[in-house]
Amino acid sequence: MSSVEDLRMNLTDLIPMRLRGRVLGLQVRDSEFLLEEKPFRIFGGSVHYFRVPREYWKDRLMKMKACGLNTLTTYVPWNLHEAARGNFDFSGNLDLQAFLRMAEEVGLWVILRPGPYICSEWDLGGLPSWLLQDPEMQLRTTYKGFTEAVDNYFDHLMPEVVHLQYKYGGPIIAVQVENEYGSYAEDPSYMTYIKMSLLSRKIVELLMTSDNTDGLAAGNVEGALATINFQKLEPGIWTYLSSVQHNMPKMVMEYWTGWFDSWGGPHNVFDAEDMVQTVKSIIKMGASINLYMFHGGTNFGFLNGALHFNEYKPTITSYDYDAVLTESGDYTSKFFKLRHLFSKILGSPLPPPPIILNKASYGAILMQQYISLWEVLPSLVEPTKSEFPLNMENLPINHGNGQAFGYTLYETVIPGGGRLSSEDHVRDRAQVFLNTQYIGLLDYNAQELLIPNGQGYRQLRLLVENCGRVNYGRNLNNQRKGLIGDISLNKTSLRNFKIYSLEMKPSFMESLRGSTPWSAVPDSAVGPAFFRGTLQVQYMPQDTFLKLEGWEKGVVFVNGRNLGRYWKIGPQETLYLPGTWLQEGHNEIIVFEERAAGRIVQSTDLPFLGSIQYVS
Repeated sequence: MSSVEDLRMNLTDLIPMRLRGRVLGLQVRDSEFLLEEKPFRIFGGSVHYFRVPREYWKDRLMKMKACGLNTLTTYVPWNLHEAARGNFDFSGNLDLQAFLRMAEEVGLWVILRPGPYICSEWDLGGLPSWLLQDPEMQLRTTYKGFTEAVDNYFDHLMPEVVHLQYKYGGPIIAVQVENEYGSYAEDPSYMTYIKMSLLSRKIVELLMTSDNTDGLAAGNVEGALATINFQKLEPGIWTYLSSVQHNMPKMVMEYWTGWFDSWGGPHNVFDAEDMVQTVKSIIKMGASINLYMFHGGTNFGFLNGALHFNEYKPTITSYDYDAVLTESGDYTSKFFKLRHLFSKILGSPLPPPPIILNKASYGAILMQQYISLWEVLPSLVEPTKSEFPLNMENLPINHGNGQAFGYTLYETVIPGGGRLSSEDHVRDRAQVFLNTQYIGLLDYNAQELLIPNGQGYRQLRLLVENCGRVNYGRNLNNQRKGLIGDISLNKTSLRNFKIYSLEMKPSFMESLRGSTPWSAVPDSAVGPAFFRGTLQVQYMPQDTFLKLEGWEKGVVFVNGRNLGRYWKIGPQETLYLPGTWLQEGHNEIIVFEERAAGRIVQSTDLPFLGSIQYVS
């Protein structure tokens, strides 16, 4: 096996701004890639534009270039670009064209991963929740209801990117067909359908697939280069890849530089030296590589995914991933070790690393005002009346698109007490109240509660949280949220519900901020309630981290924008607040607390993501 020094490659001329007279894009010849008939290696890194404030895109991409990488890979989240059926958004932080053009300006090629499914620890793997309104829906198959939606989405997505392909002078050198389909593999004709959907919409660059080792054979499709995903370089892995496709370039599409975290678990960390040694071994074998993630970013709002095999585990708000850059874009030891490695391989000076963005500690933010959820409901939310419980996706709201994220409140009247059973129909977590008195919790594990007896009719309320839809596995079709069926009291199914959608969108927050009478926070304030305070910024706003010590579980909003969830079970103890979300002077902080409220939110200049566990 050759040393890294023996593999020095002069790729100086093979960068977007220097290749003007283009003839042949990324090609495959035997076991190597060619770009304009010259040997080429992909040294890539993943950054997702939808997880990073637009104002920081260039900073992250310049750091990628300074690390010695030459290619950006990014997913495209369908559920953000078409949040409502037929309404497409490619503006602001979703301006995909601007992101890809910026990569080109920095000197990076692009491998585009348009899905439609992306996994990525993202709600429903990036598929829009309105697909689940169809009770017969079969996601990631050639089921007509799914392919019609994909066709319409691709009809709008592809015109955004076709002209950015290499052939037309753009940075896109390859496009991925779906994502990790071998782990799902429910329909043998599906991958051909997706491939043809790309080709028929003028995608002309090299096609690739991406799969874990156990899904590699089932996830491949004729006419696309199979690539592999892993973290540990197991014996025989290259032999297995060669058995799937003989005498082709080897590429690791996802070399996992760290790992994601779930609520209630540890903060996962992958040793930097182990990571770099594996990267070195991959390169010595002549393979191309993409670092997943180079920079993870944040699952802002309610957009985190979940896993559900033996146990339901929602992903935390931070997508730090123990990646090459931290959640806030700072350098790690992995960055400098990789920069040293790639500088040896490339044999030419790398751009200097951009300066680190300053972080600020703005001190304690006192929550001075308060309003109970029960006070908010009558004036801000119009309920749906239904004889039966309705899951959130099928609520007749949002112009027929249902509810995608957040909380749903179900109210009905009961004549007495007894045993309340969820019938395993709570998705995912329900606080139960009699009138306004908290009774207990229903979830996947706790499926029964004893309701105390009382005089007369009383209001039974279930505040159900969608904690995140599964993003990986074979149960994607079963990700409807809220109450997905009957609940019973003393074995009698309850009927006649008022159902309140609490998505907490910007319009809701604006109404909450302006038209609702707030009061001083009482000494014994409990949730569910909203708490309001002010963060003062004297000079240019800088990144900070919010620590909610003494609070139990809820969501933080900054100037009306949903920063994300917090939960005392950890591991995450701080929420990353980009300076671009702040303004000089007054900044409104609203905390929606489900149960046990604190009084102070602390702004600090250091993150704390919890007790670490090394990934082995």
